[in-house]
Amino acid sequence: MTDRFNNKVVVVTGGTSGIGLATAKAFAAEGASVFITGRRQETLDVALKKIGGRVTGVRGDMTNLADIDRLYDAVQQNHSQIDVVFANAGGGEMAPLGAITEEHYQSIFDTNVKGVLFTVQKALPLLRDGASVILTGSTTSISGTPAFSVYSATKAAVRNFARNWILDLKDRHIRVNTVSPGVTETAGLDELFGGGDQAQSTKDYLAGLIPIGRIGQPEEIAKTVLFLASDEASFVNGIELFVDGGQAQI
Repeated sequence: MTDRFNNKVVVVTGGTSGIGLATAKAFAAEGASVFITGRRQETLDVALKKIGGRVTGVRGDMTNLADIDRLYDAVQQNHSQIDVVFANAGGGEMAPLGAITEEHYQSIFDTNVKGVLFTVQKALPLLRDGASVILTGSTTSISGTPAFSVYSATKAAVRNFARNWILDLKDRHIRVNTVSPGVTETAGLDELFGGGDQAQSTKDYLAGLIPIGRIGQPEEIAKTVLFLASDEASFVNGIELFVDGGQAQI
């Protein structure tokens, strides 16, 4: 590990499991002061122990603007600015066209679009000029998936946030990029695929479609996020970087 993020302040939403947890751990290991969010206090407490280092947990739902305000209030108690925001909180469920309910639509758009929008917008007063914002997209932003149209639409929206926000923020030299994972080994993926043997067989099938021959690990996504947040990516702006073993390229 290096100290690329020594004395940097990093916010990771949805940091209690999967990609968010792995990324928070990676930032903390490289010296950052990390703030994570999670909806449930018990999972937040467990995550804090796993991450270690200078990490603070703030319980909150990023679809709730008051909770986002509480997050940034917590940051301001000890820090005058933020160097990196990883707007990662998100999720989704499967529903084919014909079975999509208003609740399904509203829940996923609130989590993946509204939450990302206001997580970044409310960070602006604290973001230093030259800061880095990373959004969590998905390979579904450019490819079709049966029964996953609403989730896919939200991730296409997130990707386009980056294209537009780099123009809104150009005078402050704030970079905005999207990291788009492919199939990645997380608890959320297992839940999406029904758990147990069913989830494993689905993952095995999907691994066979990926040129590299396997699904991804959260730590691999985390390394990409840290690259985008670092000075090594100082001229990388507005992109969608696929971390998917090559699946989106075929």
